Amino acid sequence: MVERSSAPLDLTYMALADPTRRAILQRLRHAEARVTEIAEPLPMSLAAVSKHIIVLERAGLVRREIRGRDHYLSANPQPLAQAEEWITEYTRFWERRADALASHLEERALAQHTEERKSK
Repeated sequence: MVERSSAPLDLTYMALADPTRRAILQRLRHAEARVTEIAEPLPMSLAAVSKHIIVLERAGLVRREIRGRDHYLSANPQPLAQAEEWITEYTRFWERRADALASHLEERALAQHTEERKSK
């Protein structure tokens, strides 16, 4: 396994853990949007939405650009790629472990079957 600092990954997973933040990312998937547009359909205050956006920004999942009075947000998929890579590494690890266990159990069953046949 490749060892890396877990801090960026921790921030990504923490940001993704909340359904409101996932909804914000879903909205930004197709195009940038103003903060007020993001907040409009959500059942909370603009201040609460802003707190969620800050968490997404700290995780690097969202970028903010200020144009005049408007704050535009866009999605940054790079941290998601790193999270996917981590999941893929661990999936491969556990699949190899499961395959090794299955092989071991098959070998034991075959050896037991062979011993039983010899004893008859």
